[in-house]
Amino acid sequence: MLNRLYQWTLAKAAHRHAEVWLFVISFMESSFFPIPPHPLLGLMCLARPKQALRYGFICTAASVLGGLLGYAIGHFLFATVGQSLLDALGLAKSFPVAACYLREFGAEIILIKGATPIPFKLITITAGFIGLPLFTFLWASILSRGFQFMLVGVLFWKFGAPIKAFLEKYLVWVSGAFLVLVVGGFIAAGLLTGGQKPSDACSAAAPAAAAPSAATAPAR
Repeated sequence: MLNRLYQWTLAKAAHRHAEVWLFVISFMESSFFPIPPHPLLGLMCLARPKQALRYGFICTAASVLGGLLGYAIGHFLFATVGQSLLDALGLAKSFPVAACYLREFGAEIILIKGATPIPFKLITITAGFIGLPLFTFLWASILSRGFQFMLVGVLFWKFGAPIKAFLEKYLVWVSGAFLVLVVGGFIAAGLLTGGQKPSDACSAAAPAAAAPSAATAPAR
């Protein structure tokens, strides 16, 4: 099933409305679609490097807007829709840990998880469920998703097709270096203002401890 969806997604790169499909898939992936837009973005940038910046922007805008849908699902419809989505996507076991980390770290987690291969939909639904401030959710999502997608766009636009091999090999490392700088800045700011580093108990969070039951309304 996933392989068919993946092939279906890649086929949209050759569609005459490829940009529309890029937007739709990027939007859906942030809340419920299992296939990320990265392979489609890469193929489109490879075919038309001069349009790569445009494609990166489309991905970013659609992903952030789709993230708002995921946030709304978690905030208003978790018991009726959100829980079923997480179960269907195989993310239910990761939900308690994500909820714990988002409560403890907030924007830093969105920056880290949103710019990595970890499903962004898990973060968006969880952020809505725990009632993370919408402004925090928005700016962190724009920064993390924008960096990831626009980096691909900029590199293809600047270097053309030869950059494909570099991205396949080093994109994770480049993203990681960026995130170390950003999150390191948050930690440094917290230390300078007298903040304390939260514990890492979230890594061992149990479903019953990390989040209230689906029938319990999250704190607003």
